[in-house]
Amino acid sequence: MADLEERLRSTDYPGRGIFVGRSADGEKAVIAYFIMGRSQNSRNRIFVEDGEGIRTQAFDPSKMEDPSLIIYAPVRVYGNKTIVSNGDQTDTIYEGLDRQLTFEQSLRQRTFEPDGPNYTPRISAVLHTESGKYNFAMSIVKSNDGDPDSTERYTFAYENPKAGEGRFLSTYQHDGNPLPSFAGEPVKCTFDAAFTGDIGTFTSRIWAALNADNKVSLFTRFIQIKDGSYESCIVNRNH
Repeated sequence: MADLEERLRSTDYPGRGIFVGRSADGEKAVIAYFIMGRSQNSRNRIFVEDGEGIRTQAFDPSKMEDPSLIIYAPVRVYGNKTIVSNGDQTDTIYEGLDRQLTFEQSLRQRTFEPDGPNYTPRISAVLHTESGKYNFAMSIVKSNDGDPDSTERYTFAYENPKAGEGRFLSTYQHDGNPLPSFAGEPVKCTFDAAFTGDIGTFTSRIWAALNADNKVSLFTRFIQIKDGSYESCIVNRNH
């Protein structure tokens, strides 16, 4: 079991990352989603609110080169389900849920990103809170060690997650060329009571743990499990 902040500090470039868990008091579902960038195009982004979710947009539109893999809605809400992902598969999941497909069935329509030689994995999560109950699932769709002809799909489901714990999934294990895809199941992380005491502290501690040169934007959300109400924070390097 890892400490979330230590995990984030341990690598310069995990790429994009999703953390989902339960607050130490057991009352809140906890989300963090961050993006990092090495190129000017990747770094030229901010998170903005979009309805109940968020989307990425160019900080300086005149410097935008290729929007295809970097402009999308990372977070959308469908009823009592919150979807988080690192690409436009957020929309695929949302539309699948609307057609009574499961999270896993929806993602069968998608594969990893076409950005060889990295073939960046698609990482996704969906959280479900209803009548005081909470569960979530996470997914990674990746190439087989960089082989674009072979796709691997993994889904992990967590029912009634424990207070003070969460799971972390990132696109890459660390920096490299090509970038090595995340491997294994989502990392189980723990955190102390102060970490999820309030969303401001939670957000600032995660932001501080991310590599200063590569971090671009961070979104966090606390969802009250008993009634589904929520509060969110956005931090952008460009502002």
